[in-house]
Amino acid sequence: MAEEIWVVDDDRGVRFVLVEALRDAGLTVREFGEAGAVRAALHDGRPALLLTDVRMPGEDGLSLLNELQQQGIGPVIVMSAFTDVATTAAAYRAGAVDYLAKPFDLDQAVEAVQRALASVASPTLAAAQQLAPNHSLLGESAPMREVFRLIGRVAASDLNVLITGETGTGKELVARALHEESARRDKAFVALNTAAIPSELLESELFGHEAGAFTGATRRVVGRFEQAEGGTLFLDEIGDMPLILQTRLLRVLAGGEFYRVGGRELIRGNVRIVAATHQDLAARVAAGQFRADLMHRLDVVRIELPSLRSRRSDIPLLAQHFLASTAQELKLPPKRFSRPALKLVAQRDFPGNVRELENLCRRLAVIAPGSEILPGDLGAGSDVARGGEWTDILREWVTQALADGEADIHARAREALDQTLLQVALEVSEGHRQNAAQALGVGRNTLTRKLGASRQRRS
Repeated sequence: MAEEIWVVDDDRGVRFVLVEALRDAGLTVREFGEAGAVRAALHDGRPALLLTDVRMPGEDGLSLLNELQQQGIGPVIVMSAFTDVATTAAAYRAGAVDYLAKPFDLDQAVEAVQRALASVASPTLAAAQQLAPNHSLLGESAPMREVFRLIGRVAASDLNVLITGETGTGKELVARALHEESARRDKAFVALNTAAIPSELLESELFGHEAGAFTGATRRVVGRFEQAEGGTLFLDEIGDMPLILQTRLLRVLAGGEFYRVGGRELIRGNVRIVAATHQDLAARVAAGQFRADLMHRLDVVRIELPSLRSRRSDIPLLAQHFLASTAQELKLPPKRFSRPALKLVAQRDFPGNVRELENLCRRLAVIAPGSEILPGDLGAGSDVARGGEWTDILREWVTQALADGEADIHARAREALDQTLLQVALEVSEGHRQNAAQALGVGRNTLTRKLGASRQRRS
């Protein structure tokens, strides 16, 4: 087998630093600027390994990857600055052994090459199929790029997956992406929140029941396992499942067989299990609240979702997406965030994570009065007065107003400042003017006069 590494990328700078790093690692490297040059070079030899960019002028990297796989040439590592679920999944389905998200660490890139060379016999994934058109998962931060990479790598397999992360991080979206990018995509995706079903009904929900199995069971009911036959069953909040049902689930995972409640017919199932929890399963095992053998059955591959506060750079992208999608869904006039408002949103901690951000955007899409979301529309949680950020917002507002040629900027700004100070001080002092004036450091007569002037302007 040839010992030459081929690097294909239309970006000369990327090629240069990557090629030099590989050569420093003792590898022989040949570089190409486009896929056509690679095809011509194949007449004279084959690479030991090829690294290719995805988006290049002319033929893209995935098309080249498909052709190389058909010729039995590989392994291939794909590189791209566009790291999303569909692209990574397509790369792995087409036979890529690894996926490097740009910008990547050169040491990690060299390690990926050495790892691929050491495992040339790695099995090739299925040939590329039609991509799912859209995914609800969004993000450009490093933590989300790693999540996309894992989804792409694992989706084509039938391995059980455990998704962990705080409440509201989007665990069901990951489960759906795993299903949509798998060979099971044409079968059912069935979701069940095990914490939302009373324990006495959960067994029937999972496995179904026969007529007469219990009081009120007047007919046979098919459970979630049968509904998901050939597809994917997503078990959310698996950490809350009662121990007795954990035992039954373990038997299904071990043997692929189960009985309906009250039934005698042994049913064989072909279902991929994706489970999720916000809890520490290892801690629950130690406390005797979760079976260790079941945890190991579920935790074949783990995908850990980051909290929203640990990927703040994704908040503007998500916020604008949720605002636009809500307007489209509810047939509302489109709205957009002002730069100061978007900055404030990105500074929030969002303990409820992506779900909390989505709810905020849905609320703003409905109740914000103008076509542009302003800091005041964000409510009491906008943190406008934190640190020196309010002056930054004021600076941006003045800059925009001057650029738009607006009139009476100073008077309008002073009026808005006075009105805000007076309103908040009165709210805090429960309408007591003397206390409000004292808190603001102005005389009671001054406060009364400003309130009167503000009312006159409004009227």
